[in-house]
Amino acid sequence: MLGLALLLAVSAPIMAEGSGPFHFGFKRSVNGKLPSIDQEGFKELLKKHGAVFMGDPAKKELYLTFDNGYENGYTSGILDTLKTKKVPATFFVTGHYVKTQAELLKRMTAEGHIIGNHSWSHPDVSAISEEKLTEELNRVKTEVAKITGQQEMKYLRTPRGIFNERSLAVSKKLGYTNVFWSLAYMDWNVKAQRGAQHAYEKVTTQLHPGAVMLLHSISRDNAEALGRIIDEARSQGYEFKSLDDMGTKLP
Repeated sequence: MLGLALLLAVSAPIMAEGSGPFHFGFKRSVNGKLPSIDQEGFKELLKKHGAVFMGDPAKKELYLTFDNGYENGYTSGILDTLKTKKVPATFFVTGHYVKTQAELLKRMTAEGHIIGNHSWSHPDVSAISEEKLTEELNRVKTEVAKITGQQEMKYLRTPRGIFNERSLAVSKKLGYTNVFWSLAYMDWNVKAQRGAQHAYEKVTTQLHPGAVMLLHSISRDNAEALGRIIDEARSQGYEFKSLDDMGTKLP
């Protein structure tokens, strides 16, 4: 584990190379067609630094991920559903979540889920220095390890999907794979929840082979629809896999 003492021992700073900042976006899957980032202007940059946004497009596998910036009362129910359905997930957490939700973090790891890094203070990672980004990521990793015993942390989702060449390079040097997504909808607005059926339709109409599914655990709609989403995906022949099982690079 890189400690704060090693922070100053890293080699010369990795400088931005005029690539970015970018805000991750993609062409959505429609009628089973694969999503695409071909027109977004950053595909080669993601390839260069080993980032992923989906798994193998030839396999009917799904990767369920949640962003956990703060707790809104639904994660326990989400974990109940995942346990009942025997589905693995990755939870990307911030410092606020680490400081306030120790018991939920312990439960995530105890039930076989992965905890990923979503930064300590949720900054725009393209606007901070290499040293500050390293501190942000190391602090989450260290504090999660203290609470849960999870010593390894190898997946990063940058806040708001913002990134640049420097953030990709620095995080890669620290051992992270940047994980973006190929299935999502505007579920994060807690004032605009539209019911479980809305969540169900938004997710299931975007299903595609290799999908990295981004959901926000603060959404009541997601929590209430999750069981049906899992059942529908399985009825279509999909299998839920852990990010550790992905074993592929950007297509």
